[in-house]
Amino acid sequence: MKCLILAAGYATRLYPLTENFPKPLLLIENKTILDWLIDDINTCGEVDEYIVISNHKYATHFKKWAEKKQYKITVVDDGTTNNETRLGAVNDIQFAIKKLSLVSDMLVIAGDNVLDFSLTKFIDYSKKKKSSCIMRYYEPNDEKLKKCGVVTVDQNDLVLGMTEKSPEPATHWCCPPFYYYTKEDSLRIADGIAAGCETDAPGSYIAWLCGITKVYAMEMPGNRYDIGDIKSYEQVQKKYKGITK
Repeated sequence: MKCLILAAGYATRLYPLTENFPKPLLLIENKTILDWLIDDINTCGEVDEYIVISNHKYATHFKKWAEKKQYKITVVDDGTTNNETRLGAVNDIQFAIKKLSLVSDMLVIAGDNVLDFSLTKFIDYSKKKKSSCIMRYYEPNDEKLKKCGVVTVDQNDLVLGMTEKSPEPATHWCCPPFYYYTKEDSLRIADGIAAGCETDAPGSYIAWLCGITKVYAMEMPGNRYDIGDIKSYEQVQKKYKGITK
């Protein structure tokens, strides 16, 4: 299995911290955000390569970081240099698949989130389902829902529909940026883009995919901390203070 890490954003709301430095490499206590994620994922023994999709501005930082890691890490530079020219998450995923000729099951994750649970639970769930999968959590705030991917599911976790940033969310089930694609569904991304799938938000591909094949949504077993601005970064730093695992 390959793990694709979405890290091509410019994190403008975290300036000046990220003006010349990538958000996923910011420190949380004694480790970078990326280290928290991949050190956990690697415990499942399923991933044989981590692929960091970066923009051109930050690619060198990721390559220097990767050189010091014990895992196989490939950094893909999507060639963009500013927020206005970014490709969008779905296009970045397809860019990496094409550039590296990837044919594999894939775990696709945002590189700027901290979790208080193990993603290995999601990997296990997905492998048992033998289908592409997402996670979901209950979001009570209507205004937050309007900024997220929202899913409708049946009693067996089957995704019946998904929308991104809808002005009228259908449910309170919010989809965080963590996805499992089967090999077959990873090869359908180009078809989704050609069919008019939105490409900015990573969940847009799932919104298209669930209309043509089965996608399941596991209820998230813990909390996710989305580091979007200086305040949220400081809050996560405080929460993780003293944790050294």
